[in-house]
Amino acid sequence: MLLSLIRMVQAFRDYQRNVAELSQLSDRELADIGLDRSDIPRVAAGQYQG
Repeated sequence: MLLSLIRMVQAFRDYQRNVAELSQLSDRELADIGLDRSDIPRVAAGQYQG
């Protein structure tokens, strides 16, 4: 139970970090890697099927 909670917290922190890092990129940089701003949450969550 405790280990599960710790994993959930770690996963949420990873998600937040990924969103923050991708959000710092310019629209041009995102376009260069085939993304736009609306893709950021899915990419950060590992659910992007681009």
